[in-house]
Amino acid sequence: MSDIQQAQPTAAPAITGRQLGTAAGVVAVMLLLAYLVAFDQGALSQSGMYLHELMHDGRHLLGVPCH
Repeated sequence: MSDIQQAQPTAAPAITGRQLGTAAGVVAVMLLLAYLVAFDQGALSQSGMYLHELMHDGRHLLGVPCH
């Protein structure tokens, strides 16, 4: 018998913690944007009519009912 041992393959994680954090951040931003465009109806855009009108036009562009 020989004393040579075969190297065992090591399992590398499919996704790192940094990638997971970045993905979670992107999902959070996209959910916030979807809320603002689809459901806000002006509740968060009290600073002026520009943001409200921008989101209103975005709802019409995406086919989301808003009236």
